[in-house]
Amino acid sequence: MAQSSVIRPGHISLRVLDMEPALVHYRERMGLQEVDRDAHGRVYLKGWDEQDWFSVVLREADRPGMDYVGFKVINEAALNTLERDLRAFGCTTERIPADELKHCGERVRFTIPTGHVIELYARKDYMGNGLGRVNPDPWPEGLKGMQAQRFDHCLLYGDDLDGNLKLFTEVLKFDLTEQVVDGDLKLATFLSCSNKVHDIAFIRHPEKGKFHHASFLLGTWEEVLRAADLISMHDISLDLGPTRHGITRGRTIYFFDPSGNRNEVFCGDYTWYPDHQPITWTADQLGRAIFYHDRKLNQNFLSVVT
Repeated sequence: MAQSSVIRPGHISLRVLDMEPALVHYRERMGLQEVDRDAHGRVYLKGWDEQDWFSVVLREADRPGMDYVGFKVINEAALNTLERDLRAFGCTTERIPADELKHCGERVRFTIPTGHVIELYARKDYMGNGLGRVNPDPWPEGLKGMQAQRFDHCLLYGDDLDGNLKLFTEVLKFDLTEQVVDGDLKLATFLSCSNKVHDIAFIRHPEKGKFHHASFLLGTWEEVLRAADLISMHDISLDLGPTRHGITRGRTIYFFDPSGNRNEVFCGDYTWYPDHQPITWTADQLGRAIFYHDRKLNQNFLSVVT
């Protein structure tokens, strides 16, 4: 497959019920850095090792969930080409003006077959990680909480996984890295635009547009265990873990923000290259695929979405 002109997940916009408890959670407990606010009341945050200005946008609303997830593309020419290709595929696109999100260039917004809103953009202001570009130290002092390095991926629930797969592989040029199947029916798809094992994933679900979790990278398994300690210290609502996935090999823990949005912090997966073949998990091994240690399905994990 030709290399995608989509570089990486760039930002996610989450709805929260009450901003102040949400900020305690994302800043003090997860360790994201607040970098800006805007006239709409939105708060912008980033992981400590991210170079661009922000990766998480929080918006106060009357229900939790995800507004949209944005992907950065390599340049403006690629953005224009992808917008043309999306329209040819049948997507209706909308141009969001530059700086509607502060420090972000023009965005192309569209809705995918599962009902989720996706954005593409080519420019975001540079902030850096505070270490500089010459003779840098390995990490900055003063990090808080779980010390999340970056927004890594999200998992979304919806009905039309086949339509999503066609759009992401044929138009956006993502690779299918792993999948869960029940005969010919795809139950889950894991997709990458990079050499990560996944940049976005989808689970088949009868309702469109549902959000399962936003995931943030940590450095080591010990840091995941430390996150578990912090979850207990601060009475954060634990979903499951620490444990390992069979799918992606990730070592992980899941928990909820005060509004009920699920978060993941994780470490470890494997390197993906475009000449690799997808890994397939069968429905009869779904427990081991998701919870490799317990080998049992957790209905709360599978059914609670926002």
